[in-house]
Amino acid sequence: MNIQIFGKPKCFDTKKAERYFKERGIKYQLINIKEKAMSKGELLSIKQAVGGYEKLIDQNCKDKDLLALVKHLREENIEEKILENQRIIKTPVVRNGKKATIGYVPDIWKSWD
Repeated sequence: MNIQIFGKPKCFDTKKAERYFKERGIKYQLINIKEKAMSKGELLSIKQAVGGYEKLIDQNCKDKDLLALVKHLREENIEEKILENQRIIKTPVVRNGKKATIGYVPDIWKSWD
């Protein structure tokens, strides 16, 4: 397994995801998306794995103006806006190769073994 956790330091679900993998002795790489943003390729791979940009967007994002703007953009412009403003992504984003999840979903992670 090659686990990457994209998260924010103050996100409780990110901390729970870290604990999940740590308790099972599974190595992972934690990436703080506030410090190191996802690349375009990573974002596209995650979008395909989870089923679209709508699932990537945190509906409880503090920046309501950005959230409203993204909701009204065309598909090709949403990608650019998410790349510029990754604080709108719901965390944690957990990747294992081509597979990915959004949020805390240990039931799916169990199937990755």
